[in-house]
Amino acid sequence: TIVSACNGNSSSNEIIYVNELKEARIEKNERENRASPHTIAFIPRVTGIPYYDAVLEGAREASGDLDIEIVVPDAIAGYEDQIRAIEQFIAQNVEAIAISAADPYKLIPVLKKAQQRQIKVITWDSDIDETARDYFVNMVDSEMLGKHLMDMLASTINEKGEYAIISSSFHAASTNDWIKWMKIQQKQYYPDIKLLHIVPSNDNYDTAYQVALRFLQDYPNLSAIVGVSTVAPPAAARAVLEEGRQGKVLGLSLPNEMREYIEAGVAENITLWSPQKLGYLTVTLTRNILNGKEPVDQQEIPNVGYIRVKDNVVVMGEPIIFTKENIKEYDF
Repeated sequence: TIVSACNGNSSSNEIIYVNELKEARIEKNERENRASPHTIAFIPRVTGIPYYDAVLEGAREASGDLDIEIVVPDAIAGYEDQIRAIEQFIAQNVEAIAISAADPYKLIPVLKKAQQRQIKVITWDSDIDETARDYFVNMVDSEMLGKHLMDMLASTINEKGEYAIISSSFHAASTNDWIKWMKIQQKQYYPDIKLLHIVPSNDNYDTAYQVALRFLQDYPNLSAIVGVSTVAPPAAARAVLEEGRQGKVLGLSLPNEMREYIEAGVAENITLWSPQKLGYLTVTLTRNILNGKEPVDQQEIPNVGYIRVKDNVVVMGEPIIFTKENIKEYDF
């Protein structure tokens, strides 16, 4: 197309050329970009439990809002399954892998392989060594959460008594950090509280239930069970009720899983964050990073809120404490 325009100060015409082929190519590329969204592999630490189902719900909501594709493995029960899934996603040429790591070290070789293929690696919920990922999306500050759990325990048992912990896995970095800070807080402020035993549940409800029963049988003076796997508090609370014991249960779990036990008085409170927001935030940040936008401190994320960023760690926010007074306000 040729467009002619008269110049009032000249007898000649100014000729403007518009390259229709170039415009067509630009429009075609834009259509193709819209039709080919980013592909992100989203890998939970374990599949088939309510917590990770809720995180995935948030991830899928973000994928719809942001017009990107997420792919999820069929079944994950440990780091071996995660390694196999990562290898498959590398072969599928995904652009990013967002993973809750089942082991902080054993995944390093395969994730470094992904990075060598120019695949972005974002960990969420449970971290790995930072040499094998780009960012870690943490739910809350680990030190703050561990100290909070110990303070909640101390308040529940009047700063005196024996307790045991049901963890997720000895290989889960986040869980180990929380327990570390619980112990530090206990040693500094609560000399009359004694930790008896830590046993992993591998994020399996039935395993957590059997561990709780064993705690109740082996420790007759047990004051409380702390669950730092989301399946552990409801499993332990069920065991306490069935055994007719007076011990208290607390820790990290979903309000829907603990509502009946808080109302029954077996647990005074439970702590967590919004797993849906965690999934939404992880997918949003991963999309942004793929688009060349790094997260910044105090950045506001739509549908999530303000985040904190230090180096290559993103912190989503503060935990939520669910009690008999407010638990009816939450549904997840």
